Amino acid sequence: QVQLVESGGGLVQAGGSLRLSCAASGRTFSYFTMGWFRQAPGKEREFVAAINWSGSNTDYADSVKGRWTISRDYAKSTVYLQMNSLKPEDTAVYFCVADRQFSSVVSGRGAWGQGTLVTVSS
Repeated sequence: QVQLVESGGGLVQAGGSLRLSCAASGRTFSYFTMGWFRQAPGKEREFVAAINWSGSNTDYADSVKGRWTISRDYAKSTVYLQMNSLKPEDTAVYFCVADRQFSSVVSGRGAWGQGTLVTVSS
């Protein structure tokens, strides 16, 4: 019912910035919690950030707090991840996740996109 398409990944040097976007279609975006996960080669999938339907509640992994910001645009049915001060260990495929429940998104349940690759060089 919901389709998610990520974009904005690429190659950047350490200390640089990227902004990821996730566009949702097929369902009403405004009442969905949206979030981001990432998976690096040979590592477990890990939670990155989430934002509820109103934007009043957000959650971040400790590794990105203070560096990154999640936000959303209701009119465009899009969620963003502003990634500043990138580090080589941030290199991973980043996936967008969406669900009606905040707890579902932070635990990795819901609809998933295909991912966008972020590569940070040292």
